Amino acid sequence: MKKPFLATSIRLKIAATLIAVSAFVLLYEANIFDSLETAGRTLRADPTAPVTGAQLQFAATAYCKGQTTASGVSVRSGVAAADPNLLPVGSVLNVTTDTRKYNGIYTVMDTGPSVQGRVLDLYMWNCNEALAFGRKQVQITVLRLGWNPSASSPGLIDRLFRRREAVRRAPAPDAADIPAGPIPETAAPPSGTPAPVGVEPLISPTPPPAEATAPAAPVAP
Repeated sequence: MKKPFLATSIRLKIAATLIAVSAFVLLYEANIFDSLETAGRTLRADPTAPVTGAQLQFAATAYCKGQTTASGVSVRSGVAAADPNLLPVGSVLNVTTDTRKYNGIYTVMDTGPSVQGRVLDLYMWNCNEALAFGRKQVQITVLRLGWNPSASSPGLIDRLFRRREAVRRAPAPDAADIPAGPIPETAAPPSGTPAPVGVEPLISPTPPPAEATAPAAPVAP
């Protein structure tokens, strides 16, 4: 009876094993990701925390200084700064104020030390206009939430690669810290020093005395 080709080919066995392991890892990652997402939604402490489609009340201010945002793009109209713990960079908001000209779509592309909690800082070209805007209550509608790196955890494959890279980058021992040459022997204690308790003193064996040899008899002439 002819055996299957897979049973006789070692390469195909190895390839099939690798495919099965890869499929298992991908399935494991998908299940863990779904479990974490479900747990995060179930255990959300603040029911009014920003989610896609939520309508929230924020305090709004305006700023006009700076050229580059925290995300790396240049400042422009429609850019806003927010607390990344509530509205991560990349979040898209529909802002409604008491002044029609300031209503519209804003994208969170900046952060700031004074922008903490439910505060939204809108960028304006004119500094006089920003000062006149002051601080007011606005309503925002979250159209899309950005990505918060601190809220994500590395996957299994990512952790394995990071561990391997950490081992590779570990510094090698410095040659200067390694003593060169033979290790010096410990000096013997001076004579007359009592041996420690429980340790028998080392007594060097006395060589046996040399046997006396009789003088050779004179040879007769």
